[in-house]
Parts: sequence; C-alpha cells; structure tokens
Amino acid sequence: MSNTQAVGVAYSDPEFTTCYASEELGYAAAAQGSVTQLTDKSTAVTLNKSAGQITLNGASLANITNVSFTLNNSTISAKDVIILSVSSGATAGAYNCWISSKTTGSCVITIRNLSGGSLSEAFVINFAVIHVL
Repeated sequence: MSNTQAVGVAYSDPEFTTCYASEELGYAAAAQGSVTQLTDKSTAVTLNKSAGQITLNGASLANITNVSFTLNNSTISAKDVIILSVSSGATAGAYNCWISSKTTGSCVITIRNLSGGSLSEAFVINFAVIHVL
C-alpha cells in the first residue's frame, strides 16, 4: 500500500479517502450498551450508544407477521447507516430484521417471523451505527 498513511490499525488513502483495516474495526466498550424492551415487541426502546444489544420482549409473534418498534438513539444522524443482526435467543432462521425508516435521533426496526408458527421468544438483536460525516 504505497499511497497509505498509518492511522492506528487502519490506513487512510489520501487520494481516494478510503479506509483500509489490517485488524478489527469496532466500538470501544464505552460506546456500547444494552436495553430490554418492555410490554411487547412494538414497545419503543432508548439506547444512546453507537452499538449495542436490544433484548426483545417475549410476546407472541404470529407466523408471517411483521412488528415494528422505535429505537430512540441520540447518536443517529441523518446520513448514518444502521446494521442489524439477530444475535441470540431466537429459533435459527426464524426471523428477519431490518431498518424500515430512520431520522436524526431514531430509527424504526421491523422484525418478521418466518418460522411457520407463532413464536414467543425474547431474542436479542445486535445493532451498530456506521457514522457518516
């Protein structure tokens, strides 16, 4: 990488402003958090961290049904990208999750049960905000 400048474990390409990582990229422990959803799977949660885990309420979700809830998060800006994954506590392959809308300070997360039956699982969703300046 002849056109690079070392910046910790990442390298910045001065010609294209591209970042190359030679090791892990991620958030420090102070930038991570967790929250548990109360009442049901449509209940909003608040977690003002750049990455974290949301433990969903164990309320029943019927097969081929969507439910959405709001993640209030002061670190989210208008240009940011939010990534999600089902982490633990869920029947393997039973759920899809995605960001269905986003604005400064919050996003709406939608989950869908694809299991073939009704499920009542308090599973965990991981999220990370990719901050765009």
